[in-house]
Amino acid sequence: MSIVEELLNRSHTLGSDPRNTNYAGGNTSAKGAETDPVTGEPVELMWVKGSGGDLGTLTAAGLAVLRLDRLRALVDVYPGVDREDEMVAAFDFCAHGKGGAAPSIDTAMHGLVEAEHVDHLHPDSGIAIATAADGEALTQTIFGDRVVWVPWRRPGFQLGLDIAKIKAENPQAIGVILGGHGITAWGQTSAECQANSLEIIRTAETYLAEHGRPEPFGPVISGYEPLPEAERHVRAAELFPLLRGLASTDRHQVGHYTDSDAVLDFVSRAEHPRLAALGTSCPDHFLRTKVAPLVLDLPTSAPLDQVRNRLGELHAAYRAEYEAYYQRHATPDSPAMRGADPAIVLVPGVGMFSFGANKQTARVAGEFYVNAINVMRGAESVSSYRPIDEAEKFRIEYWSLEEAKLQRMPKPKPLATRVAFVTGGGSGIGAATARRLAAEGACVVVADRDLTSAEKVAAELGGSDVAIAVAADVTSEDDIRAGLATAVLAFGGVDLIVNNAGLSLSKPLLETTVADWDLQHDVMARGSFLVSRETAKIMIDQAMGGDIVYISSKNSIFAGPNNVAYSAAKADQAHQVRLLAAELGEHGIRVNGINPDGVVRGSGIFASGWGANRAAVYGVEEEKLGEFYAQRTLLKREVLPEHVANAVFALTGGDLTHTTGLHVPVDAGVAAAFLR
Repeated sequence: MSIVEELLNRSHTLGSDPRNTNYAGGNTSAKGAETDPVTGEPVELMWVKGSGGDLGTLTAAGLAVLRLDRLRALVDVYPGVDREDEMVAAFDFCAHGKGGAAPSIDTAMHGLVEAEHVDHLHPDSGIAIATAADGEALTQTIFGDRVVWVPWRRPGFQLGLDIAKIKAENPQAIGVILGGHGITAWGQTSAECQANSLEIIRTAETYLAEHGRPEPFGPVISGYEPLPEAERHVRAAELFPLLRGLASTDRHQVGHYTDSDAVLDFVSRAEHPRLAALGTSCPDHFLRTKVAPLVLDLPTSAPLDQVRNRLGELHAAYRAEYEAYYQRHATPDSPAMRGADPAIVLVPGVGMFSFGANKQTARVAGEFYVNAINVMRGAESVSSYRPIDEAEKFRIEYWSLEEAKLQRMPKPKPLATRVAFVTGGGSGIGAATARRLAAEGACVVVADRDLTSAEKVAAELGGSDVAIAVAADVTSEDDIRAGLATAVLAFGGVDLIVNNAGLSLSKPLLETTVADWDLQHDVMARGSFLVSRETAKIMIDQAMGGDIVYISSKNSIFAGPNNVAYSAAKADQAHQVRLLAAELGEHGIRVNGINPDGVVRGSGIFASGWGANRAAVYGVEEEKLGEFYAQRTLLKREVLPEHVANAVFALTGGDLTHTTGLHVPVDAGVAAAFLR
């Protein structure tokens, strides 16, 4: 097995177990010799996980590859701790070949330590010892001389020098506890390094389990116990749009909801206000969770209106305190404040709401705060929790290197942070629209009466961080409310509605029954009304604006034969666009419509009998119906579901911010359906 294969295997083993390190946390490295393709001579190299990668899913492309002679020569030009950030740029001159991934700030730690293999990890158990008030003494008690304490130092070149010196002075040691931060272990083989990492982690876990106090967070506060699950989720769905709107004051965010036992227990205990205010410690934690969460200070029995009002007050206070924190520590060369809204909100009895620029970021922020809860529990069980001080947190949060990393991130897609709810999303226009919105960065809820079809489309779009499926018959108020509640719990709210669900029965007037009429009006006219009404409540609560798009029809304007029920229902939808645009504009909610025609390919409506009926009316073969429709248009082009999806994006993608009440024809040109 090659050096790189060994390194990747070790990384995957360590990174796949959340007890060992958090998502995208820590780094691993290996040293070895390869032949220099220029000189033909052996050259010593180091392979190390690059910046931003995740150990559990690391690939060879995610490794930085550096020449050890050059990396170690940097010691001779190191200008001192006050200028250590300059050394990161110097890593580029140590790259071997194309160099692979961008080296992380921890590269010096791996390169300067005299060991063939090095692991730097962020296990909850290790950070619990690292953040304990008497962490140094605990390290001695737990590990003897096999693990050495390193006082807090910001990651960088000097920390690498410090650890290298400790390793040289303590040949019996297998690793170190980094104060306030995590652990580092080493070995002469990959297997030995992995074993040493796991020894430190499991030994810390065992000590905490055997010596920790049973209730380190104190007794349960009366009235702060978890609500029953069903009641808890109802309250979460009621609060989430408001919370998302508050957390999006500076920039729009996507949300994630967590009601794990660890979270619910923490917010029910007497010590949670004190500990939450202390904030997180490990740099990987607070870079994602911010310095501290917003914590609701009301019991679970508090009325909803009181809770909502109190959250507004606490949010204003949080923003003021964050701005004061920034002012306390900012220097003239500090990056501008990135936003004063919380990334984590804790609600007793209900759970945790986390926020980020996309669903994955929001989810990971919540995962990191669970890590922080575990750390606090461990530290409080054997000592007291003492994270790094506020000034050090600011130095990392507004570190120039962190700012540079943020600036290198790709520009967000047009619909990033938007949550779309597409009815009839399991086929045809709905499926095409779901695909386009997801491709443009939206989180998508694929709603369809046929859950299997909706699940198939959602699966195509990616995992649950991108899309979910819900069963929803739009004629049912209960289905709509349940589907929207699922959307809210998944992503924090809803911003973009596509009223696409529909069906058609093509019959002459004298053959159209009351049941035919009622069915088509129930699905399209009534269904669109119900979806719009329920989502408008969410959008108004969020106070973030929004888009409602109706997929109407050319038939809402054009009078064709043998479809009185369908065309009348579509005309109802078309007028809803105008009515709701006039009513919801004051909330920043834009309402627009699209009038397609002749969308045969992939259409559920045409496949269910409408196509055969229309073909009979026009005297053409059913399989030629799309071509027939194309030939009667001005452009002589067939309209596909993707063309309608393009129009949805055009209306919602950011260029038509001042357009509402508009109907866009997507019919390849039907003069009789021109808007007048």
